[in-house]
Amino acid sequence: MYSTIISVEQLQNLQQPFMVFDCTFDLTQPDAGEQAYRAAHIPGAVYAHLDTALSAKTGPAMSGGRHPLPTQEAFAAWLGSVGFANGMQAVVYDRNGVNYAGRLWWMLKWVGHDAVAVLDGGLQAWQAAGGAVSAGVEPSKFSSNFVPAQALSTLVATETVVNQLGRASQTIVDARATPRFKGEVEPLDPVAGHIPGALNRFFKHNLDVDGHFKPAAQLRDDFTSLLGPRAPEELVHQCGSGVTACHNLLAMEHAGLTGSVLYPGSWSEWSADPARPVAQGG
Repeated sequence: MYSTIISVEQLQNLQQPFMVFDCTFDLTQPDAGEQAYRAAHIPGAVYAHLDTALSAKTGPAMSGGRHPLPTQEAFAAWLGSVGFANGMQAVVYDRNGVNYAGRLWWMLKWVGHDAVAVLDGGLQAWQAAGGAVSAGVEPSKFSSNFVPAQALSTLVATETVVNQLGRASQTIVDARATPRFKGEVEPLDPVAGHIPGALNRFFKHNLDVDGHFKPAAQLRDDFTSLLGPRAPEELVHQCGSGVTACHNLLAMEHAGLTGSVLYPGSWSEWSADPARPVAQGG
């Protein structure tokens, strides 16, 4: 079982039942990800659309912001509809530096499925290793009955973040690029800045120049340097809309730093209420 990161070679040698998911997306062009998938994807891969499969745009949701989480039941129903079963290994990837694949990794943990790993290096690494690609749409798979189990990842609501703000028991880690964190630019949300007291760890710093995750020991050193004496269990990860924050959660998990939680509403939900405090600068 692979539960954090899987290499191209390991994927090519998988013997147990597995399913591959392509999570490629573009926030500014919501249809571009699926178009890229149709142009080239790992054979057999299922497309997981951020806006429709991994978010709740209609009906009840588990969070707010630009990408509200669907209920666990709705997500499990989608998994079953594409043929994913509890006994399978999930392999998730994108071609965006794990901008979006980490969301599906976290969500599968959230419904109690531990056998899920991100393909290190994404589609680019697969193709660089000579891996074949398919075009078009994959044939429909038989539906399964995916049954959620006890959650292996945890989320917190805005109310909890507000109530714990400024307390030693809560440290917020913001995964957005530093200019957005500082409030110098804000391309997506109505207010620029960050939650007061938050630390900044741009998620792309988890990768090397080739788009692969840094070694676990280096990631551990990086996060330990950022966090100082704070324990992983005190951390609340956020970003713009609860997507790239999962990248930091994955990197910490890969480094053996477990127990952190996700604030899925993130900055888009926080900044929607002018009564909530906003900080700017470093």
